[in-house]
Amino acid sequence: MQETRYNDYMKLFSWNVNGIRAVLNKGEFMALVDKYQPDIICLQETKAQRGQVELDLPQYHEHFYSAAKKGYSGTAIFSRTPALSYRDGFPDDIIAAHNLKPDQYGDPADEGRIIAAEFDDFWLVTCYTPNSKNDLSRLQLRHQQWDPACLGYLKGLEAGKYGAAKPVLYCGDMNVAHSEIDLARPKENVGKHGFTNEERAGFQAYLDAGFVDVFRQAHPDAADAYTWWTHWGNARARNVGWRIDYWLASVKIAKNIKNSQIHPEQMGSDHCPISIELT
Repeated sequence: MQETRYNDYMKLFSWNVNGIRAVLNKGEFMALVDKYQPDIICLQETKAQRGQVELDLPQYHEHFYSAAKKGYSGTAIFSRTPALSYRDGFPDDIIAAHNLKPDQYGDPADEGRIIAAEFDDFWLVTCYTPNSKNDLSRLQLRHQQWDPACLGYLKGLEAGKYGAAKPVLYCGDMNVAHSEIDLARPKENVGKHGFTNEERAGFQAYLDAGFVDVFRQAHPDAADAYTWWTHWGNARARNVGWRIDYWLASVKIAKNIKNSQIHPEQMGSDHCPISIELT
């Protein structure tokens, strides 16, 4: 089955909604759908089981992967064309190879954090990366286990280890500002969660492995382009933010991506959506 395209390209959105029920109640999720008519929508931090969500979108096929702990984490994918298959969480060999075990916060492999959806021409992976916490108590998990596990999984999908070999589109809240240009106040945040050397190195490893940060490739010098703002100090109105939400792409498919955008005008969450068009 070929992906259904309503133009000569597909519009793909990614958004950390910080609770799908909240963003629905505010009317902001449907505002996004009505305005942009995306072909695919990837959500992070849904904070709900599917049965807790009052949502009727007959034009979309939907897939939820919720955390075992209710009201926490969670991801979802909505697509106009049904995926060929879905994979929830990491494969067992990735979990074992990277020693992903429960910590004081829970089991990172059972928090509804990552979905891989197979389409005809690509794998689509959406992820809600674990936050390293204010006290950096989850930094070791991030740096030594999660980030290498995630990269290993993406490379395995590319290589055909977990199904057909296809290029990968990877999106979501990666909970790291890669470079100083990706946050408003880099010097004040060096070493703090989201801007530690370890987290930045974890992100750089994706690029070193051949994945492309498609927004930064298209807009290499774009400053003040952020996707998350703290609730404190009127930060969003003053645009004191961080770019921690990304679309990454295998080199093979990156050349088919255009119009990579950030949508700070879309309210409803402390994050804003990000989008690409795939030709």
